[in-house]
Amino acid sequence: MFRKALLAAMLAIPSGAALPAMAHADDAVSVMIVGTFHMSNPGHDMHNVQVDDVLAPKRQAEIAAVAGALAKFRPTMVAVEWPADLTDQRYDALLKGTLAPSHNEVVQLGFRLAKTAGLASVAGIDVDGDFPYEPVMNYAKAHGLSGLLDQANAEIESYVQAQDEKLKSGTIGAALRFVNDPALLAHGNGFYRNMLKVGGGTDQPGAELLTQWSRRNYLICANLVQRVKAGDRVVVFYGSGHAFLLRQCVSEMPGYQLAEPNDYLPH
Repeated sequence: MFRKALLAAMLAIPSGAALPAMAHADDAVSVMIVGTFHMSNPGHDMHNVQVDDVLAPKRQAEIAAVAGALAKFRPTMVAVEWPADLTDQRYDALLKGTLAPSHNEVVQLGFRLAKTAGLASVAGIDVDGDFPYEPVMNYAKAHGLSGLLDQANAEIESYVQAQDEKLKSGTIGAALRFVNDPALLAHGNGFYRNMLKVGGGTDQPGAELLTQWSRRNYLICANLVQRVKAGDRVVVFYGSGHAFLLRQCVSEMPGYQLAEPNDYLPH
């Protein structure tokens, strides 16, 4: 019905009539999605990067270099992977000088950049969600598909080990550049697409997992786009596993432009 109505509306436009004007370039929203790793080693993910002490002077200098480089993007808004109320409370404490030292990447990257850019607030856009992986494992085990999951997880583990090596041998900036390579992000998203192979008939645990994962990322993106204003320049710091879908959401939003973090991140 909707498609028929849309077609009818298009056919009703008189020949030669001007179409609605596109958004002016000055009104376009530019968004940079910076995929991150967890700097405080919470160990909450299936595969976890091991990060050394980011409060050490060497790492603090590297993080300051990252913030300085990203500040050249001239952000008018910074968004992070925390709920809004927690973000407001802790960023206010940071500005007042009462926030306790934190290894968390939200503080180290998001708050650091926002303060460097002179922003009065930071947007917390996180949404919690289910990740029903156990039904996927159970189905795979019962239907001879465990090898598929083993291979998918081995690839992710190899990627995580490569991140570990980047951190051991290089800077925070170099590790973030590695994480944010578009080709690598697309390859990593293959883990989720492979889940569609796990299921059959009306029993589709892989598709259910992918649905829940997509739902969470759409809700995160909704929180983002509902906060921005015309002409905003936004830097979003989020776990790298979310980066592919968040980049896709931004790039498909009318009036939005996707900026590449590796055009700014230091080596």
